[in-house]
Amino acid sequence: MSSLTIAVVVGSLRKDSFNLQVARAFVRLAPPDVRFQFCRIDDLPLFSQDTEGQPTAAVTRLKDEIKAADGVLFVTPEYNRSVPGVLKNAIDCASRPYGQGVWQNKPAGVMGVSPGGLGTALAQQHLRNVLSFFNMPTLGSPEVFLQWKEGLVTASGEIGPASKAYLQGYMDALLAWIRQHAAAAR
Repeated sequence: MSSLTIAVVVGSLRKDSFNLQVARAFVRLAPPDVRFQFCRIDDLPLFSQDTEGQPTAAVTRLKDEIKAADGVLFVTPEYNRSVPGVLKNAIDCASRPYGQGVWQNKPAGVMGVSPGGLGTALAQQHLRNVLSFFNMPTLGSPEVFLQWKEGLVTASGEIGPASKAYLQGYMDALLAWIRQHAAAAR
């Protein structure tokens, strides 16, 4: 198997974000030939068509990270039954100007964690709708709607034993999905 680079976009800015904690623990389940690039989105300007032709260094950096990746993993909380504005803004910034976006055909996975029982199901559905516009083949199953509970991520930063086998299965499926679709994204 050839090595992979996967961009990770976490839709939360909170320092102790549950989604960031899960994302950091999740990537530890990957084999050594897989590299994860966590993409910074907290310094992106609010998208405006007035300035899309002169992207900031932060927008250029994000676009370069996505371009260089074989696939993308979105890890998102749910705010008011949808995706956080900061995540949608990052997607918009990296999609413009029209015809110069970087999302087109990139294989993707979507997961999320929330203290609530629905575990980001509605945010993920909204995100999938957006990703379909870019023709991003998005892994449909298994799905990962996690409820944040004590022990989901251990004190040492690993996925806890109650969720480890399930998330390892998702990792395996995600890597197979990205390998299957990565050639079309290049």
